[in-house]
Amino acid sequence: QVQLVESGGTLVQPGGSLRLSCAASGSIFSSYIMGWYRQAPGKQRDLVAIITPGTSTNYADSVRGRFTISRDNAKNTVYLQMNSLKPEDTAVYYCNGRRLSYNYWGQGTQVTVSS
Repeated sequence: QVQLVESGGTLVQPGGSLRLSCAASGSIFSSYIMGWYRQAPGKQRDLVAIITPGTSTNYADSVRGRFTISRDNAKNTVYLQMNSLKPEDTAVYYCNGRRLSYNYWGQGTQVTVSS
């Protein structure tokens, strides 16, 4: 069993920056594909970014060049650095960890981009 706990969501002005963190329990964090997803009101949950155990990354087109996903296996933590934030980035951001048939979600953290 893996537990994921997100933090860092808050209200930020357009053009601002924010870093989300996701702390994972368990000793095999380094073997998980970790990802960030987001869900805006009335919309489906969409992939934002993923990072593999080998630290390869992939991003949604809407965030590429503005967001950066990274991981610190020593701290069992994955990060999402978000720059040049836009109002359309407003959503609940969820951390995801998956390996083989295992798939875990955090509880989500709210990011609101507004002036």
